[in-house]
Amino acid sequence: MFNFHGLDDATAAAAETIPGPSTDWARDKARQHELFVHCGSLAERRGENVYNTSVVFDPSGAEIARYSKIHLFDARTPDGLEYAESSYLTAGNEVVVCDCGGVTLGLAICYDVRFPQLFHALVDRGAQVFLLPAAFTIPTGISQWEPCLRARAIENGCYMAACGQWGRYARGRENYGHSMVVDPWGTVTAQCHEGTGTLVAELDVEYLETVRQRLPIQRHRRRDLFG
Repeated sequence: MFNFHGLDDATAAAAETIPGPSTDWARDKARQHELFVHCGSLAERRGENVYNTSVVFDPSGAEIARYSKIHLFDARTPDGLEYAESSYLTAGNEVVVCDCGGVTLGLAICYDVRFPQLFHALVDRGAQVFLLPAAFTIPTGISQWEPCLRARAIENGCYMAACGQWGRYARGRENYGHSMVVDPWGTVTAQCHEGTGTLVAELDVEYLETVRQRLPIQRHRRRDLFG
């Protein structure tokens, strides 16, 4: 949540409505630079509830998609730290895709990456590229960040563009970073490491379609058994 990264019990006080200061800033950047902008995610206040929400703007500054994280991270990591997102966040309940200049984006956030069913649903709605802002912990990130990203790309014949927060924050917690882009074959084509950084990657839709023809996974899915 780029507008706030502190103690869990302070999240509600930091939450914003949409439109609000953070999304106004992202909208203005999209309009100024005539780009599509996916603004990570933010703590969104909606009535009495707070959601972890991503918003996408088109080059005119119009909002074209809004997704709230479906799977909330309630877990204890190997370093002994406990996370209880359900104590201060409300889960979303909508699968969201949007068109970005003729390419269909599928939206997910962080812990969502562990649930293949969500990504199957995104592909069923036309997704070609998954966008995943995340704040993976150091212990889970070291062993599981890249394998999860590559698996979701391979299983669905999709690009995966994952932005990982990096660094130490509240109560000794640290984020793993390692933002990366994975192609539909499962190859990491660009990656950051420790520290802050910027990635630029080219997405080849023709190559994506070639991979899907070679490995027609979606055609072979037994929806009659597994949905």
